[in-house]
Amino acid sequence: MAEHNDIGKFGEQKVCEYLTEQGYKILANNWHIGSYEIDIIALKNGVLCFVEVKTRTSAYYGEPEVFVTKSKQKNIIAAAARYVEIYHRSEEIRFDIASVLIQNKQVSVHYIQDAFHSSWK
Repeated sequence: MAEHNDIGKFGEQKVCEYLTEQGYKILANNWHIGSYEIDIIALKNGVLCFVEVKTRTSAYYGEPEVFVTKSKQKNIIAAAARYVEIYHRSEEIRFDIASVLIQNKQVSVHYIQDAFHSSWK
């Protein structure tokens, strides 16, 4: 596995730990439908959260969350719509971004609730 994949998996693990500590229930990790993927699907207080995780070892080119492009957002929204349909979910929906920065053996998680929106729900 490439180093960047290892870094991404590490970041997702840290976000799952963070969410669990914050009282979220993790429903799925790396959920796939066709060519779409959602990094983390979590539930808290009746809100179904679709979480995109971006992990970087440097903020030189910008904070990790800036790399969640409009195109990536559209893919996440499409995957979320399929998840809701397949699993007959009726909760309020929210799209969050978790930005993980690993520098000098320090790990920071910046969690952005309601980072982008969809008109389908």
